[in-house]
Amino acid sequence: MSPPWLLYGANGYTGELIAREAVARGMRPVLAGRSKQKIARLAAELDCPSAVFDLDDHTALVSTLTEVAAVLHCAGPFSQTAASMMQGCLATHVHYLDITGEIDVFELAASVHDKAERSGVVLCPGVGFDVVPTDCVAARLKQAMPDATHLALGFDSRAGLSKGTAKTAIESAGKGSCIRVDGRLVTERLGARTRRIDFGAGEKLGVSIPWGDVSTAYYTTGIGNIEVYTASSQKSVDSMRRANLFRPLLRQRWIRELVKFSAQRRVTPPDKTQRDNNPTYVWGEARNAAGEVKTARLRTANGYSLTVHSALGILGAVLSRPCNPGFTTPSLLAGADFVSTLPGSSTIRIDP
Repeated sequence: MSPPWLLYGANGYTGELIAREAVARGMRPVLAGRSKQKIARLAAELDCPSAVFDLDDHTALVSTLTEVAAVLHCAGPFSQTAASMMQGCLATHVHYLDITGEIDVFELAASVHDKAERSGVVLCPGVGFDVVPTDCVAARLKQAMPDATHLALGFDSRAGLSKGTAKTAIESAGKGSCIRVDGRLVTERLGARTRRIDFGAGEKLGVSIPWGDVSTAYYTTGIGNIEVYTASSQKSVDSMRRANLFRPLLRQRWIRELVKFSAQRRVTPPDKTQRDNNPTYVWGEARNAAGEVKTARLRTANGYSLTVHSALGILGAVLSRPCNPGFTTPSLLAGADFVSTLPGSSTIRIDP
């Protein structure tokens, strides 16, 4: 039997998917979150222990963490929740995993690497679709081209959005886009970069986005110049560019909350049929100083389905074997080919 672990945010869309799969695998996580009614109902249905507390309640957080060996944190936006959970894990010597794709959270985890080492804690944010497939592609490209100086990553996903993902996107919109240049994070306007990309299902327009790999791929590969793209339409790119006019407004919390409330009323998360019938195509390109290029492609399951299996797979690895403490990335922890072991995933193909 695996050591006890906590699933915080179990009542959210992705958290509930993970909870159900965990129980189907014979696990009994402690299901936790802020909503007493939702957590109690899910825990009773799945016959799991539960805990209800707000992350601002440090006493309740620490008290709960002392009873578990690891946390799988699924309550976003992580820019608002990750710091409290990480601090609690460091204080109680509990391993920390989450499913974020937010650059600031990865940078926060990297900044407390030394504290995590001293605490004996693994900090591995981004164990879901953000950023497992792209992180594995980055690692394989680095192996194929050790002298790479530039890295571009991207994906073509036809999945719908959960309410949590929509909230996170709104939180980050006010900050603009982001790339890495010579090792430094550089903010850009939304929609600043576009290019034509064959992600794996035919050439499409790609637009740069502030995806987590702008942070994590640097720690995985050491490559100093990184961009991330997603498949888009020209209409969507034009909308992103117009949104730059409203970025100053989105920096005000009350306006973000109003926009998030409106978005949540309109968002309908994908159901099982939609998840099962919408694979994702992942692409990467490494280039060295001589202008040589290597391209990688990968096909995976829908992002939400992949998140369930990748998060539980990496959690299982952390609970079952000794791991070096400190901040790490999914591919450094589980291996560059980890994504190819997940249901619905192909191997990573490198060309030429």
